[in-house]
Amino acid sequence: MTQDVLLTLIPEFNLIQNADLRAKTLQTWELAMQEGGWTLESLQRMPFTLLINPCPVNFVEHTRAVAQIAIKAAEVFAAIYGDRVPVDRDMLISGGILRDVGKLVEYEEREPGVFVQTPAGKLLRHPFTGVELAARCGLPVTVQHIIAAHAEEGDKVKRTTEATIVNHADFISFHAILRLAPGKSLEARIG
Repeated sequence: MTQDVLLTLIPEFNLIQNADLRAKTLQTWELAMQEGGWTLESLQRMPFTLLINPCPVNFVEHTRAVAQIAIKAAEVFAAIYGDRVPVDRDMLISGGILRDVGKLVEYEEREPGVFVQTPAGKLLRHPFTGVELAARCGLPVTVQHIIAAHAEEGDKVKRTTEATIVNHADFISFHAILRLAPGKSLEARIG
């Protein structure tokens, strides 16, 4: 049941052509939901970031937007560069969907509508927990790399093309939404 609803909420899962990779990507989401205590309903209330309050975009919407931005970038590469800049589309989509999956154990809904970091989330940010969840579900190291390298933690490694695309797709979405947030200056909100 959960997988069917997840596929409805995030249809981008179905864009992963490799059935085994798609199944492991879904399994990672389900594991993260279970360990974080999330329901399909609460996922739709969960803000994609705690840095913007109130956050006008939920976790599911941001996941879908980042995956779609990454897919479109890969399509542009294919159309213009051809085989000179190869992109593994399945790895890109899996990593794009899973890059923030660790937030399901980093965040919690303390009371209705109040989202905070968990005690564990204060110690381990979502790139770390996301990689751990993906590894437990048997996802390849190429997907784990995308998860690990999608945020500032990845600034110290040489990103693959897929990880670079997901990193930039994530920040395109984040910065566009950040500008909608009332009150604080951009520097105060991200610094």
